[in-house]
Amino acid sequence: MNPDLRALIESGPLAHLSTLNRDGSPQVSVIWIGLDDTDTLVSAHMQRTQKIRNIERDPRVVLSFEAPHEPGVMMAPYAVLQARAEVVADAPAADLLHRLGRLYVAPDFVFPVPEGTPGFLLRYTIDKVGGIGPWAG
Repeated sequence: MNPDLRALIESGPLAHLSTLNRDGSPQVSVIWIGLDDTDTLVSAHMQRTQKIRNIERDPRVVLSFEAPHEPGVMMAPYAVLQARAEVVADAPAADLLHRLGRLYVAPDFVFPVPEGTPGFLLRYTIDKVGGIGPWAG
């Protein structure tokens, strides 16, 4: 993974996850995103929501997130990742949400579900990186 993209992800931008509904229309969710110990992009979800069902049917997704805005620059840098998502059921989703919550909410944040509680992990294989910034291809 490009070091600039890794740094952006580790800085904690909210991600927009776009999946495809059964009729082909887009479904967009704002999610917390992170990296696992193998530099794979991951997110955690406690329930089998529409985005999970969509990915089980069609793994093609788009993730986008904005980088911090630089004063005097007309457009904030952003990343757009075309990817394939894998659903891992009965995974330790709460553990990842506890870790990401300390980045997204506060260093002492405790996710309101006990660690070890199973849920769904999404693991993303990036096919193409675009956007505006040093990570764009």
